[in-house]
Amino acid sequence: MTRLNTFSLFIFISIPHFFTGNGEQVTHRETLEIVTDGGGGALPSPPPEDEYCPPPLPPPCPPPPPPPCPEPMSPPPPPPPVPSPSPPPKRPHPPPPPPPSDGFESPQLKLVYPVIQEFKKLIVDDPHRITKTWKGKKICRDYKGFKCDMRPDIKQLALAGVKFNNFNFCGPNLTITRFLSRLPDLVFFHANSNNFTGSIPTNLDKLKYFYELDLSNNKFSGKFPNEVLKANKLLFLDLRFNAFEGTVNPEVFNLNLDLLFINNNNFIQTLPDNLGKTTALYLTLANNKFVGGIPPSIGQASNTLLEVLFLNNQLTGCLPYQIGLLKKATVFDVGFNMLHGPIPHSFQCLEKMELLNLAGNKFNGVVPEAVCSLPKLMNFTLSYNYFTQVGPQCRKLIKNGVLDVRMNCILDLPKQRTAAECASFFTKTHSCPNERSLNYVPCKGGLSAGAQIKSLDIQSPASAPELAQAPRRGTYGALSPH
Repeated sequence: MTRLNTFSLFIFISIPHFFTGNGEQVTHRETLEIVTDGGGGALPSPPPEDEYCPPPLPPPCPPPPPPPCPEPMSPPPPPPPVPSPSPPPKRPHPPPPPPPSDGFESPQLKLVYPVIQEFKKLIVDDPHRITKTWKGKKICRDYKGFKCDMRPDIKQLALAGVKFNNFNFCGPNLTITRFLSRLPDLVFFHANSNNFTGSIPTNLDKLKYFYELDLSNNKFSGKFPNEVLKANKLLFLDLRFNAFEGTVNPEVFNLNLDLLFINNNNFIQTLPDNLGKTTALYLTLANNKFVGGIPPSIGQASNTLLEVLFLNNQLTGCLPYQIGLLKKATVFDVGFNMLHGPIPHSFQCLEKMELLNLAGNKFNGVVPEAVCSLPKLMNFTLSYNYFTQVGPQCRKLIKNGVLDVRMNCILDLPKQRTAAECASFFTKTHSCPNERSLNYVPCKGGLSAGAQIKSLDIQSPASAPELAQAPRRGTYGALSPH
């Protein structure tokens, strides 16, 4: 019985599952019942005892000896010592605290307080009672005419601007000599329409932020103030409506200016050859006594010059063709001088020109049709000259009130000079030194050299309307003192 159980156990271990005679698989539970005589069919009977029996199985092998105990492991090496943290970097010493302001808005404003109070004593007449506000320590808050801002390098409130326009300060010793240069943080000084006299400080180069100087409409006199040339950061220089005289230092045209107004003084000289070196966008030389011609170097300002006023001087000669290179110019005014000759054909290249004034000179010849075709032309003044012909495009401008040709020698138009005046003018020679250059057209698509208007193009309008009102340009505003 023991053998049976052992054998049955052997079968159970060796054959975990099998199929029945009809091919169906017997479940694990059914297999277990078969092995233990629990049903599902009988196993064959054991053979009789006298039949041969196999020898008993040898005793099982003794279990292998246990593995030798491993040698005790040596303890792990101690971890490397943690490096001690490096000491933090030394902090830079904080900047020394600013000196106490003693109630002022900043130490910088404390520095200029005595300068303002000293200047205040020079003002004898203050019609607008401006200086009544110049008391106390709150300069930025209370003082009229002074502007404050944060100085970027030291992060302190500072006196950045002086704006005395139209204050009409007066006094027998009213000067800026000891005032302007002692305001170290000054950016602009505007003093239009006062009664300042005397000289300009000689150390303007020490003002590191100084960009604008307006001394217009005061009582300055004498030679051109060369002191302004030391303010080499200036962008804005306005000396108009004073009594400066003599010659203009040519170096002023080498300054990196955006605006240069020296009109309405008594300067007497030929225009310097380096005039075209100026970087000014707005250039006003009007109402002086400049003589000679306009230098050809003016063409070098082609990338900067927007508006230029030469009117009301004593300029002579012919217009150089290089004026036609001023591709950005919107205003060109040489009215009321003594210029002569034809209009250069290069003027048709002035594609951005809006206001072109040649009135009150001795220009003559044919008005170029291409100039009358400039796309942005709003005001074209040729009155009081000696032009003889205008074509159909120019006549359209006359009809629209854009072109003024009154008091010329155009026979079929009204309001012209008398025949005697025109005859007297043409009995004299009015030549230009390089007449061939006047036909040169530097831009693409210009008229062919020497193009003339055919007589059949000349027509007579019923009447010539009054000229349209000229727009008030930036430079024309400079012709007013205020």
